[in-house]
Amino acid sequence: MSNNRRDVLAKVTGKAIYANDIQMPGMVFCKVVRSTIASGRIRSIDTARAEQVPGVLRVFTAKDIPGIPNQPCDRPVICGDRVRYIGDAVALIAAETREQAEEAAALVQVEYEELPANFDPLRALDEDAPLIHEGGNTICRWKTQRGDVEEAFQHCDHILERDYVTSRVQHVCIETEAAVAYTDPVTNEVIVRCPVNSPFVIRKTVAETLGVPYTQVRVILATIGASFGGKNYDIAMASSRAALVSTLLGRPCKVWLTREESIMEGTKRHPIHAHYKVGFNDDGKLQAMQVRLVLDGGAYKSKTFPVTTRMAIEAAGPYIVPNIDTISTSVYTNNVYSDALRGFGSPQVDFCSESLMDEIAKELHMDPVELRKKNMLYEGCTSTTGQHMTNVTLDQCYEALDKAAQIQERRARIAAYNASHTGTKKGLGIAFLHRGESFGAAGQGIDTASGMIALQPDGSVTVASSIAEVGQGGPNMLVSVVHETLGVAREKIHVTPVDTGYLTDAGPTVATRGTVFSGGAVWKACLSVREKLTGYAEKRLGTRDVVFAEEKITDAKNPANSVALLEVIGDAFNNSDHLNSLGYFAAPPFNYDRSTGVGDAYWSWVYGAAAAEVTVDLKTGAVSVDDYFAVHDVGHALDMEEVKGQIRGGVAMGIGYALTEEVDLKEGRIRNLNLENYIVPTALDVPDQIHAIALEIPSEIGPLGAKGLGEPATCNVAPAIINAIDDACGKRIRELPANLERIVLGHSMSK
Repeated sequence: MSNNRRDVLAKVTGKAIYANDIQMPGMVFCKVVRSTIASGRIRSIDTARAEQVPGVLRVFTAKDIPGIPNQPCDRPVICGDRVRYIGDAVALIAAETREQAEEAAALVQVEYEELPANFDPLRALDEDAPLIHEGGNTICRWKTQRGDVEEAFQHCDHILERDYVTSRVQHVCIETEAAVAYTDPVTNEVIVRCPVNSPFVIRKTVAETLGVPYTQVRVILATIGASFGGKNYDIAMASSRAALVSTLLGRPCKVWLTREESIMEGTKRHPIHAHYKVGFNDDGKLQAMQVRLVLDGGAYKSKTFPVTTRMAIEAAGPYIVPNIDTISTSVYTNNVYSDALRGFGSPQVDFCSESLMDEIAKELHMDPVELRKKNMLYEGCTSTTGQHMTNVTLDQCYEALDKAAQIQERRARIAAYNASHTGTKKGLGIAFLHRGESFGAAGQGIDTASGMIALQPDGSVTVASSIAEVGQGGPNMLVSVVHETLGVAREKIHVTPVDTGYLTDAGPTVATRGTVFSGGAVWKACLSVREKLTGYAEKRLGTRDVVFAEEKITDAKNPANSVALLEVIGDAFNNSDHLNSLGYFAAPPFNYDRSTGVGDAYWSWVYGAAAAEVTVDLKTGAVSVDDYFAVHDVGHALDMEEVKGQIRGGVAMGIGYALTEEVDLKEGRIRNLNLENYIVPTALDVPDQIHAIALEIPSEIGPLGAKGLGEPATCNVAPAIINAIDDACGKRIRELPANLERIVLGHSMSK
């Protein structure tokens, strides 16, 4: 853990205030009454018995919402006449205590008219499939089509077809969803205190629910007990319900979800069904690829659109495929709905494409590394979308991986082990990575961030940004940007708490955009102030060629010629000048054709390479990840310990995706609603040492050359492990997770 993290002490000593820790005089508690069926119309709601429970104040239904319950096809705060999955909210109970609210919620009787339901995404587009929403069951369809795939297939030496399936997984933050809402008696603003990665999105949703202007709602960030892409729409629901009850009762209100409620209602990573058809020649060069992806979006659309587009763009992996035909289709079902979960679509297609590369190598009796090197992206090449690729560092990532893991020597040791062991076998798996930074072509016009800095007369700096601290060290990153750009000591840099009433919008802290966009906005603000300070320093030093470091401004060519930063700041204030600046960072326009998916899909890309060594127990199917090497090009490490911690955390999460995690659904009902049956990795399931290797090859875009890391850290973990399992025991797992049954019994998709 970084020594620079300022939030650590409060968290490890228990002094940090999370949303569920907040207590207020007169606070009431809200509990959700949930649908017990997956699809149907609400005929009546009988609340009589619930209202008789001591302490119950009121039962709320959709008719009590003064604004709008939801945007079209988004999850309702309270359902009106229709429910679409098991767990949908049909009423709210407000009571003096949480226990009273829970007792009353169990007594609400709802009469439904059950409607046909569909739980199979592959059936969602059939003519006779039940409609989840009016207008059809297609959420989004995105293409990447370039060249002539069918013609190219005719001239390939080999054609390989494979099916892959990925699992529906949960964020499993230590902190479940919670929110507290109340009305400020002076300003009459509705205040919401909650853990969220997108505070301005929450403000919008709450304001729409209450039917009030955005400026009448303030969202104040509470300490967040992790996010991983969650703490977004789920928190929007919790916040809107708390604000509704608080406003209508005139008392503070808390909503807090149990683990079971969190798993029942909380968004999940999109499960996909993928069909790959690839054409290649005897030398291993890829010639054509046809990909069909079907994503289960569940009952509501959420952020399925950008996830669908990312999958279509990245489906072929970090490889050159001159002819590509990818169609990525997301559909509605009556399952719990899907949303962002660390990787935003990349982990699913990375599993597919990196598994496919190993399968091609086996078909050709070729080293899987050599196959990748023959086809991987390189500086100046053309990608599958037709983008001219620059700043490609995939080759350097693999070189660093080979140096650290000693691939050939490790293979020899593994072979020697396998020759002398019969009950267990070892294997080594490799996986490459490329990932578009931020929203890309699917998010044109919304990929922006702003941030402010203000230098004070005493030389300290106030930084104002709405980046959310979700565990990634966002505020610490901003401190590093200011420190490295202006030379101000870290202890003199203060990052303000997140409060939508006083900050500009930095956009959501998702899609690995925090460092590049929020950091970039603050960096631009720093550059503006530095330019002004340089002008004042020139009067003292006689030059504008200066360096800002260690609280000084120094002549770049004559280190003995320097002036204290504080003196130059004083010069500015003595001239009635200000040292405040608003920085704005935005993605540039994209030359991208949405009708074909051809053009510049992302303005920048990040790269990585990984190696996993595993041991497989041939009798039980148990897999031990013994050693793991993860290389990521981070551009510039604003805090190297933070970077390595991010990588190790991503690997641990990827191990769960590869081996154990799966939401068990049967006809829309989740059967593993707690962590007794939903299995996440523990300290015993990760290697004793995860080798986190950060390359620093500066970006031309990010602040001080930095690149994003949060999501890439977990994206290629599963395929590395799956490839290692196949290398160990010859079991090709094509359906995640690679649990005991799939390894021992071979219950996996195959073709």
